[in-house]
Amino acid sequence: MKRKIKDILGTSLYLLGVLVATFLVVTYVGQRTKVSGSSMEPMLSDGDNLIIDKISYRFEDPQRYDIIVFPFQYASRPYYIKRIIGLPGETVYIDDDGNIYINDVLLEEPYGKDTITDPGRAYEPITLGDDEYFVMGDNRNNSSDSRDPVVGNIHRDDLVGKAWMRIWPFDEIGMIKHQ
Repeated sequence: MKRKIKDILGTSLYLLGVLVATFLVVTYVGQRTKVSGSSMEPMLSDGDNLIIDKISYRFEDPQRYDIIVFPFQYASRPYYIKRIIGLPGETVYIDDDGNIYINDVLLEEPYGKDTITDPGRAYEPITLGDDEYFVMGDNRNNSSDSRDPVVGNIHRDDLVGKAWMRIWPFDEIGMIKHQ
């Protein structure tokens, strides 16, 4: 009888340890999220499953072109997945021809090849605060991003993490390239 109780207690403690470890990993290290919509095409597609790196930004600052995850400001879910275009302290502007300017210098980028048809609130220069980022989807004309006042600038504290790895679909498994 003592042996059975000892086995049950040992198994229970083991399972508790696994649950605590899983909670700590999901809370502080990484988590799975699913892409919903086409705003990041062609880099990420609707239905892609990603692992988010939640620890890197504790040790380093986000960089231009990082693909980040953040909650929609009016709800904790869904998460938005966008690319950082403007960094803290910079001024972002989109002209009538759909060109993006950072501090009055044309942004040369390999992402978002379509001409931007709606600059949104970036039709006038937007100067970012010390902890703010300007984000956009790669599919610029089909993205709700920092150009939309409902999304606006993203604060550093709101960043959940950085897209790290695609785990679904299986034929596209691999690390996410940011730069």
